[in-house]
Amino acid sequence: MSNLIEGYLGKTVEGKKSRLPAKLDYLQSVTGGFLALFMWAHMLLVSSILISEEFMYTITKLLEASFIIDGGSPLLVSITALVIFVIFIAHAGLGMRKLPGNFKQYQVMKAHSKNMDHDDTKLWFTQAGTGFTMFFLGSVHLYIIMTNSDAIGPYASADRIWSEWMWPLYILLLIAVELHGTIGLYRLCVKWGWFDGENPKATRIALKKVKWALTIFFLTLGFLSLAAYMKIGYDHAKAGKVGERFVPTAKVMEYKITNKTIGGIA
Repeated sequence: MSNLIEGYLGKTVEGKKSRLPAKLDYLQSVTGGFLALFMWAHMLLVSSILISEEFMYTITKLLEASFIIDGGSPLLVSITALVIFVIFIAHAGLGMRKLPGNFKQYQVMKAHSKNMDHDDTKLWFTQAGTGFTMFFLGSVHLYIIMTNSDAIGPYASADRIWSEWMWPLYILLLIAVELHGTIGLYRLCVKWGWFDGENPKATRIALKKVKWALTIFFLTLGFLSLAAYMKIGYDHAKAGKVGERFVPTAKVMEYKITNKTIGGIA
């Protein structure tokens, strides 16, 4: 009964204001901050393809714990993707509390934003729109990773992006993720007063510059990485090698040496 009363009135049976909204805000901040930082780390790992195919393969195997398990285990990647997916859905559910529930509420918020002409309010609308987009596109991506964790690598990823026509989805997802993540971290800093110092107004201006610098950096890095995968996928399709997996140089050398030895014995 106490939960029912609190749900209707926003107060506990003792007449105190409910702390639930504050707790949910805190959870939304924690999950959002974690996901944003995870996406930055993810982008840096994915961009390893810009160094070399060999380096990207090495990173993939490290994430599969090849230093512990011989050959690595893609199951670890699937489990990680599942954990991220659960946090992702939880964050989306918490964020939906702030969205307008009907068209009238949307009109009020839109009018408020237009009259105020406030940059941070505009950023909130951008974050809400990109969050809505990510809910669908991000779910598709995470499901693919969970169910195809053994198909991650320089060639397998490139074939998925190009030959399986995933690149349009990744273009949209990249834009949505980077805008949503950097705006979210900026708003977290402002909301919780991080780095305020003696002049919060000046800090906010500086934080906004950092936010846009990070947005441009990660968008550029993301598009360069995506273009690299598309180029590899295109070359594979043109050569009729779709489905071939990348073989590291060390294994190629081992194979050649083994064959040469066997040939000498024969």
